Amino acid sequence: MTDSPLLNEIKALIKSSGPMPVWRYMELCLMHPRHGYYISRDPLGREGDFTTAPEVSQMFGELLGLWTASVWKQMGSPQLLRLIELGPGRGTMMADALRALRVLPPLYQALNIHLVEVNPVLRERQSATLANVRNIAWHDSVDDVPDGPSIILANEYFDVLPVRQMVRLENGWHERVIEIDPNGKLQFGAAPEPTPRFDVLLPPLVRAAPIGAVFEWRPDGEIMKLATRVRDQDGAALIIDYGHLRSDAGDTFQAIARHTFADPLKAPGQADVTAHVDFQALARAAEDVGARVHGPVTQGDFLKRIGIDTRAAALMQKATPEVATDISVALKRLTDTGRGGMGSMFKVLGISEPRLTGLAGLSDLEQAGETS
Repeated sequence: MTDSPLLNEIKALIKSSGPMPVWRYMELCLMHPRHGYYISRDPLGREGDFTTAPEVSQMFGELLGLWTASVWKQMGSPQLLRLIELGPGRGTMMADALRALRVLPPLYQALNIHLVEVNPVLRERQSATLANVRNIAWHDSVDDVPDGPSIILANEYFDVLPVRQMVRLENGWHERVIEIDPNGKLQFGAAPEPTPRFDVLLPPLVRAAPIGAVFEWRPDGEIMKLATRVRDQDGAALIIDYGHLRSDAGDTFQAIARHTFADPLKAPGQADVTAHVDFQALARAAEDVGARVHGPVTQGDFLKRIGIDTRAAALMQKATPEVATDISVALKRLTDTGRGGMGSMFKVLGISEPRLTGLAGLSDLEQAGETS
């Protein structure tokens, strides 16, 4: 990693205002208007810092396209459908999804595409990838997307939303902060006073956590916004991210640079800074506003239920031996449920208007491939 111009700015803020909450540090690392990681670069692919599922194989986006078709039919096949993607990367997933949807002209003609992206570099990549797509618009926030029946896709979106960390000390739960050590380097610390009545917010598994335990939580605003939209305007949202099925204690704050873990305090703005997603908390927040929740399930289970094995077999049948091997490797990578495999680390959660039941892949009864 190169020298971080953001580091000195963060140190100056700490010196003038005191220790900085982890959520604020994460926000600056990712979204600082000049030096933020997601403002200034394309982080994807082999030459970037990490690889997302759409970059692994076309099958991922194609199957999400078929999932979209399945939900659209459940919605009553509206003549206008806003297909919204949050954090679309290079546009790869949307391109693959739309290719799959071209076999359904009534749906394809109904689509309006909305990409929520703040990174100008990635917007240019998306525009090039989707140059032949009609009815497409970019937005800084999902709030800017016009009303109407919607299906929202969010792959690796929630993990980069700022997370609050609380650490348990002898006298209660304290906000975890970033401070400057005697050698002038950044280090973790704790606010001097406990957060009043924080215990009442804790899920059951965390209430008996030992001294020194860390609990992470994200404000519910973003998930409640999505849940309210699909509840009121018809539709569904699909959230795919790495995280845990149940709320529990644990420090998952991490940085990734050049496909390897890095010190999250060493070069702010130069690495992807994330924290695992609490899917139980997402589900609870969505239910609180009256949306229906489907899942969560592991990514491996979800992809197998919506037909990735069948799709892989069809692609391999027409492929050269070398390409067939690549497809097989990609299939395993996306669905592997072994320790550290994407199939188990990543979880999938569906949120919908109350009348929609049994969303494909999130129920044993329906499959996305059953669209024709």
